[in-house]
Amino acid sequence: MHVIDKQLAYDGHYKLSQLRVQDGAQVLKRERFEPGTAVAALVRHTGSHRYVLTRQYRIGPEAEILELAAGMVDAGEEPAQAIRREIQEELGYDVDHLEQIARILPSPGTSAEVITLYYAEVSHQSGAGGGLAEENEQIEAVEFSAEQLFAAQFEDAKTIIAVQWARLRAGR
Repeated sequence: MHVIDKQLAYDGHYKLSQLRVQDGAQVLKRERFEPGTAVAALVRHTGSHRYVLTRQYRIGPEAEILELAAGMVDAGEEPAQAIRREIQEELGYDVDHLEQIARILPSPGTSAEVITLYYAEVSHQSGAGGGLAEENEQIEAVEFSAEQLFAAQFEDAKTIIAVQWARLRAGR
């Protein structure tokens, strides 16, 4: 299979493309959601030994969810720069140490989204966090001990992956 034609079908907050895909003698029409490139991080405060996640309203489930600090990579920005910026905006922390966990495709059957997952260590809060008013963000920081984090039930896939990574790293 290969793409023979791509047309932008919708260009709003996100993009949607209509593709024509050659599959042997057949030409198939498919739509692909194109949200962009994202980053997310499991943040651990080295002084308190607590993990810091976010709680915010998400349009997909139409509810507030607990998840990793996360956001989109801006044009010309490297993923590592983007996650440092997002941690500062959402949680108010400067990053001391950053380690890539994985690069994931959350829904490759319908979406072109790529998320780079990180583990970040922080110790100094230099800002208020809470997100950016101009982006209509209302983000609450939520702290977990390792035991609480490993026992919690999350619905967000990137958060589940990062927590499982932390559990394996801790030997649990």
